[in-house]
Amino acid sequence: MKASITFLDKNYRVDFSQPLDISIPLSASEENPIAWYQNMPEIKPVQDGDWIGKVSEGQSSTNFNNIFFNPHAHGTHTECLGHITFDFYSVNQHLKQFMFLAQLISISPVLLGEDRVIGLTQIKEQWVENQQTALVIRTLPNDDLKQHRKYSHTNPPYLTEEAVVFLRESGIEHLLIDLPSVDKEKDDGKLVCHKAFWNITDVHQLSDDARLGATITEMIFVPSFIKDGKYLLNLQIASFENDATPSKPILYRIE
Repeated sequence: MKASITFLDKNYRVDFSQPLDISIPLSASEENPIAWYQNMPEIKPVQDGDWIGKVSEGQSSTNFNNIFFNPHAHGTHTECLGHITFDFYSVNQHLKQFMFLAQLISISPVLLGEDRVIGLTQIKEQWVENQQTALVIRTLPNDDLKQHRKYSHTNPPYLTEEAVVFLRESGIEHLLIDLPSVDKEKDDGKLVCHKAFWNITDVHQLSDDARLGATITEMIFVPSFIKDGKYLLNLQIASFENDATPSKPILYRIE
């Protein structure tokens, strides 16, 4: 289904019958990606005495599972500034729009000491000003192992603070990346990129210009057949009253 839409007084043609899913599904298996020193997620039927909530077991008319997982550690998730604040903020309460103009860029992290980083120079080389409010970063090389990787204690690539400040000042409200964090895995709790993106200097007392509606989405996977460029992003979230929620970002090509 093709439709014409208007963003910021510009008309775009979008084919909504061709969604490009850039989320990683959650599964109770070793195939699931894992970060932050967690075990794999669990999906198990409810058991009450001899009764098991699984149709194939012959005792139940329904499949009735409990699910145990961590949104930050077990797959694609979207978080708000409540992820790092003393006071509670819910991503479900603060993400109120779900369609955005987005730019997709692909970047090979560069060495900085023993780390691999995405810096300001690399961002600027790819940046195309088009009034976009969302940026999707695909790191290279882009292998399928990203959908199954065990990230704990591996020091994955991360963004530099100056790169994130540039994105914030350029109007990016929604940042999506195929890594477990925009920050260094072990940084002594500094979280400089999270703080820079949400414009937070004091996690105990937010300033008036803290970005309550801005989100970071981590652990996406952008298949290699999806080309860099301009897209319509539909950022779908589950209605969790939590700092983060599992999410399903969908890209649509713009004609």
